[in-house]
Amino acid sequence: MANSGEPTIFDKIIAKEIPSDVIYEDNLCLAFRDIAPQAKTHFLVIPKIRSGLTQLSKAEEGHKELLGHLLYTAQKVAKQEKLDKGFRVVINDGVEGCQSVYHLHIHVVGGQQLSWPPGC
Repeated sequence: MANSGEPTIFDKIIAKEIPSDVIYEDNLCLAFRDIAPQAKTHFLVIPKIRSGLTQLSKAEEGHKELLGHLLYTAQKVAKQEKLDKGFRVVINDGVEGCQSVYHLHIHVVGGQQLSWPPGC
């Protein structure tokens, strides 16, 4: 999917137009279970308002606080999900980074021993 600027599936999840298994929500972000999990535990953390943050490589100075909040939320929800033995945080960026939805999102995967290197 190209970075068209049109509403994404995540915008529709935020608007409650598409159901999702929400596990955390605050005024800045939403965390929900991935519909195609790559591990026993796999959830996404997304900003509620994109404000140009379609990819990590598009981040600007004004996004720093939100980016920090997203990462803080990722670890907070990982604790809530009992990922005490560890987890992986992944942000896909662009075509060669296997990004499929152009609305910045953080994948948090864990609950099992993960291998390296990851693939697409």
